Amino acid sequence: MKSERFEELLSSCRTSLERFVYYRIPDRADAEDLLSQVYLRVFEKRDCLSDEAHFKPWVLQIARNLCHDYFRERFRCREIEWQPELENAMSMNRYGRLAGSNVRETLDELDDSDRRLLMLYYFRQMPLCDIAQVLGVPVGTVKSRLFTARGAFKRHHLGEMNSETGAREMKKLPEIMPDYTIVPTDQRPFNVRWEEIMGWLIVPRLGEKLNWALYDWPERQMTLRMKLEVTGKARVHGIEGVRIMTVEHDLGADPVAGIKTTEREFIAQLTDSHCRYLAESHLEEDVRVLNTFLDGDDFMPNWGFGKDNQGNEVNLSAKGLIKRDGDEFTIGGLNQVIDVIGRFRVEILGKVYDTIGVMDVESYDEGVATEQFLDKHGRTVLWRRFNRDDWHVKDGKLWSQRLPENQRYAINGQTYVHWYDCISDYIL
Repeated sequence: MKSERFEELLSSCRTSLERFVYYRIPDRADAEDLLSQVYLRVFEKRDCLSDEAHFKPWVLQIARNLCHDYFRERFRCREIEWQPELENAMSMNRYGRLAGSNVRETLDELDDSDRRLLMLYYFRQMPLCDIAQVLGVPVGTVKSRLFTARGAFKRHHLGEMNSETGAREMKKLPEIMPDYTIVPTDQRPFNVRWEEIMGWLIVPRLGEKLNWALYDWPERQMTLRMKLEVTGKARVHGIEGVRIMTVEHDLGADPVAGIKTTEREFIAQLTDSHCRYLAESHLEEDVRVLNTFLDGDDFMPNWGFGKDNQGNEVNLSAKGLIKRDGDEFTIGGLNQVIDVIGRFRVEILGKVYDTIGVMDVESYDEGVATEQFLDKHGRTVLWRRFNRDDWHVKDGKLWSQRLPENQRYAINGQTYVHWYDCISDYIL
């Protein structure tokens, strides 16, 4: 292959290649080193490719193989270190901490091979084929050992699931937004691991289910109801994630047409440091549309987030990027930011929650700010949206004129108006 043509082909898929590697390798420096190896390997083997039409998948396969080598070498000779947040991941479900759970003690009771396999599969989220390469055994052997390891963990930790826990069902969300109070406290904000996928409140982990609803103000009437469920594992361009099926019921649809129902599917990934979308799929008329993280402008505006689309940060702590004084907020030197803004006592439906407030200013959409109140389990108790006064104004009527009774915030001197709230059956 001529060098000019090689450079042209490589340039055409460079963005997809870099995005692929950055998704697979969590450490930035390691990812850059591995990219250099990919480019070198591609150059050395450029004459092995007989059909230029297969150039991009050929390059991605080389990158995939080198990523496998990276993980195999990384885990070959060292024990996986225990991280405190992993205990929460295994001992928490959507209803809170399991009674009497102590995951670390349970794992310590298992033999080394079972413990290591469970950590690789559940917490490193490594595909079975990658684990097989790390352990130097066939994939079928990994499946068999994983089945045995799960059984060992269950015997040591869970015992027989009682009927009350097993039969617990989701409760129905109220049609009218319940009263609530939000009171700031003088206590220092706590750090929390926030594993919910941004904007959809569900944790991308097997077994998770969630219902949530939106309520417009000042009517406080439910206008949209969402049902979500993690239905299984999935892989996008070689990257392991989980499938999230959603059913949206738009209650504010045309009264003649009735309630509008939309089904959508996500593939999302939760890592030690970030939570991110890998793909999104929906129907447009009778056509199934699929967008993945390699699709650039077709994916990023709606589903991409963070540098190199790494996703939202899950280990939250106050950074001091947003200063609050009552209903006035100041952001220094940044236009798009997410930060912890304080600690709050939230009372809703007769329950009191100790929460941190997380404010998101225009990280997703220009002119949109949200505040999200998370409990110590990293789950959303209450989510509120505010529109900048001139956001998507088409008829010349500002949001402060449309919704004169609604609460207002001043963010860097600009007015933002409360539009709607969101709660889930996590708080029921």
